[in-house]
Amino acid sequence: MVCDDECGMMNAKRKIGIYTSPVMLPEAAPMPSPARVSGARFMRTVVSAAAIVLSGALYAADIERTGGPYVPTPQAVVDAMLDFAKVGPKDFVIDLGSGDGRIVLTAAQRHSARGRGFDIDPELVAQSNAEAQKRGLADRVSFVQQDVLQAPIESATVVTLYLLPGMMQNLQAKFIRELKPGTRIVAHDFPFGDWKPDRETSVDLPEKYGSPGPWKSNLFYWVVPARVQGVWQVSAPGLFNVPVALALQQQYQVLDGSTRAGGKAVPLAGGKVDADRVVFKLALPPGTVEFKGAIDGERMGGEATAGGRTFRWTAVRSPVAAQVP
Repeated sequence: MVCDDECGMMNAKRKIGIYTSPVMLPEAAPMPSPARVSGARFMRTVVSAAAIVLSGALYAADIERTGGPYVPTPQAVVDAMLDFAKVGPKDFVIDLGSGDGRIVLTAAQRHSARGRGFDIDPELVAQSNAEAQKRGLADRVSFVQQDVLQAPIESATVVTLYLLPGMMQNLQAKFIRELKPGTRIVAHDFPFGDWKPDRETSVDLPEKYGSPGPWKSNLFYWVVPARVQGVWQVSAPGLFNVPVALALQQQYQVLDGSTRAGGKAVPLAGGKVDADRVVFKLALPPGTVEFKGAIDGERMGGEATAGGRTFRWTAVRSPVAAQVP
């Protein structure tokens, strides 16, 4: 299922309404009728909840939707997303906007993973749970009706998404705040805003959106980085006579920063965080020094190499942020 920025705010409502006309999708011809079609992912059309009043007392409830008509995600894309994330038996896959549950069900059936899907549509959630029972997977997967912005995601090792750009941007802060470092994220067709993917690929398709191709689906992959922004006191016996302050600024997986040596500011170069691993370079008096290490909360450390020599280094984050003088 695909949702725009309002989709995460939707709640089930009972009100009279009609379906609006379909919208255009990227690379797509005019879309077919917005009646529900089977598939794991759906672009949503703006709707009001439909109600049928019988004898002035009975009515049927539906879900207010935004974002485009329902359109299935090809199984080939589902398989490619799970392969891209290298899903395995130790993984817990969370799919936000899970539709008919195809990604989570495939992760369990083909990769022996566990998982959970979240979707705002109670009928799709019920359909997904019924399919899990039918396939004998109910002990490994489940589906929950919930706003994706409120969904508990801390247990995920892999998160999959097919959401429009507005919702992708809304989820960035939630992912950095709630997901563990090292969690893999794979999105179909729409990336985040300023959080650039670590990798991307594409899948060629003969059919998509219910129309013959050729088509191309784009996949984007991120690894959640540990949070290292702040001022660190770095010790490296044989390299530094005394601990030095290293100020780090972090933009997702990219690091910038500086320290001081010989009375001059020394900028950090090549800084990157990959899950709980860090790498950066400093041009110090012995020459350019490359630091590689592991991050463990408020501490990190590893090896620094310069001029063919190797030094052990450790760092502790200062409890109060301060600028390097």
